[in-house]
Amino acid sequence: MQADPQPGPAMYELVRSLYPICRSITGEGVRQTLAQLRELIPLEVHQVPSGTAVFDWTVPREWNIRDAWVKNAAGERVIDFQRHTLHVVSYSVPVRARMTLTQLRPHLHTLPDQPELIPYRTSYYQEDWGLCLPHRQLEQLPEGEYEVCIDSTLQDGHLNWGECLLPGELEDEVLLSCHVCHPSLCDDNLSGIAVATFLARELAAAPRRYSYRFLFVPGTIGSIAWLHRNQARTHRIRHGLVLTCLGDSAGFTYKRSRRGEAEIDRALEHVLAHCGAPSELVDFSPYGYDERQYNSPGFDLPVGCLMRSQHGCFPEYHTSADDLDFVRPESLAQSLALLRSVVRVLEDNRCYRSLNPFCEPQLGRRGLYAGLGGTQIRTLQMAMLWVMNQSDGTHSLLDIAQRAGLPFDTVAEAARLLVRGELITATAPPA
Repeated sequence: MQADPQPGPAMYELVRSLYPICRSITGEGVRQTLAQLRELIPLEVHQVPSGTAVFDWTVPREWNIRDAWVKNAAGERVIDFQRHTLHVVSYSVPVRARMTLTQLRPHLHTLPDQPELIPYRTSYYQEDWGLCLPHRQLEQLPEGEYEVCIDSTLQDGHLNWGECLLPGELEDEVLLSCHVCHPSLCDDNLSGIAVATFLARELAAAPRRYSYRFLFVPGTIGSIAWLHRNQARTHRIRHGLVLTCLGDSAGFTYKRSRRGEAEIDRALEHVLAHCGAPSELVDFSPYGYDERQYNSPGFDLPVGCLMRSQHGCFPEYHTSADDLDFVRPESLAQSLALLRSVVRVLEDNRCYRSLNPFCEPQLGRRGLYAGLGGTQIRTLQMAMLWVMNQSDGTHSLLDIAQRAGLPFDTVAEAARLLVRGELITATAPPA
């Protein structure tokens, strides 16, 4: 896989360019975002009309917004959507009215415990309206009359998502999914988009055993609509990850699939153990991102969720503090590097059968062993011993790496050397 030696700044630039766009689960913001991604990867944009039934849900009407503000008695904008997209509750219905502060207050949302920050709020499936602002600002608003404007539309349209399929030697697929429905939130939204996009670029230029399907979907309703439309082909998904919150400076968090011991779960556990960064493994729960839909019992797909800070567990989550200062180029680059390692495990994880199973073969005469023996056996040589011993057609390289406590790449390199020395032969991918 050809890797950009310094992808962090380029990924950060993508985050920066997408940051001002007001995204929601439908509308022009999603389409603008997907249009930018199409300039980088072969992305096909799909649409489903409003009112379409998708399992127990219905695709909502399309929401778009041009402007929103609150003016004081002097005509000054004290809340202004043009300054920050979080100032409006997503899916707010159109409003044009004059009202007192007392009348306005029920429609104003703040974070009293984080008084300097703007909260992110939505009203997707219940017609309502609202505006968000720092609590400190709300406390300073004087009594009096205010003019309120939310210049939005809510009408029949479409739900859109982007899909990038990179065919491989096999029809079996690796699914990588991220959400594209949040407005100006950098870590919880844009970091996953950026890392997925750059991983897709690298994979598009490399030989692939698996096929890779990248989904850029609105959260919940987008993955549900995709699953509804693609129900007959989901059996091809062998491994999957939801990508989110990959740009902050915390260690990695991996949320296992519903199965708990799927190959993707074991691959992440192994890669994280050898990546040199702090990490945490958490069990599946039906709360979080779109892994909830992919892991629903009717599908039970082997899809985990990779993040740094865990959703809902960091103070910047769903606030204006999740901005361009919160994500870092080096964190994005490290997240991409980790995913490269995961891809290598999935691509190279095979079972082998020994062609010389009776006792240990002589490696020295094949040029595979150091001329001098002793206790200081190099790591690669130890990996070859493990691979030869475990190559009975039932143990995969990941099995061997985990049992030996060795990095997967070292074990895979040992296997390549042993194949070249005609000591083992590949059988089949692990079931």
